[in-house]
Amino acid sequence: MNIIIGEKNAEEARDKYTVLELDTFSTDDGGTVTAYCLLELDAMEDLFTLQQFRDLHQNLMKNYRLKNWNFCEQALEHLRGRWRGEVDSFYDDLASRVTALRLQPPGEDWDGIIHKSMSTPLAPTML
Repeated sequence: MNIIIGEKNAEEARDKYTVLELDTFSTDDGGTVTAYCLLELDAMEDLFTLQQFRDLHQNLMKNYRLKNWNFCEQALEHLRGRWRGEVDSFYDDLASRVTALRLQPPGEDWDGIIHKSMSTPLAPTML
């Protein structure tokens, strides 16, 4: 994954690029920041399946927050290798989280937001 952007830039780029939501992080001031990746398609064949896989990715993120681990695992199987493999490191990280969350289910108040102090640098796979 080469380009990670915030919500404002994601909205501006949607007309020209494929923009996929990644994770949402809490900030020290109590707010949240959502990270997106920016992908440029270069193969004509991608155009035929673009919307299908964009929708699947969007549903993956929705179901992750809903704790629907079965859907997440199935979606990840179909999404790995898409987008020229640029998002695979994120998918691998998400699969690891899903496995851990299955073993130790989160509480009722879990919302999928990653809580990190912004003074602590985020790992590349967390951006």
